[in-house]
Amino acid sequence: MPAADIRRLLDTRPKALGLAVPGMPASAPGMEVPGRHEPYQVLLVDAAEQATVFASHRG
Repeated sequence: MPAADIRRLLDTRPKALGLAVPGMPASAPGMEVPGRHEPYQVLLVDAAEQATVFASHRG
């Protein structure tokens, strides 16, 4: 997940358990595959274990 999303989480301090990027998309940091650019979403997981979109990335 992008470092900017982690910084935003730390700056805004929403009530959350954490962030998740499901599915290991090929264009997420650390998962890059040359020539593949998949859009993906970073999800915020709250205390009720509900996930909402925290950020969207084009890949």
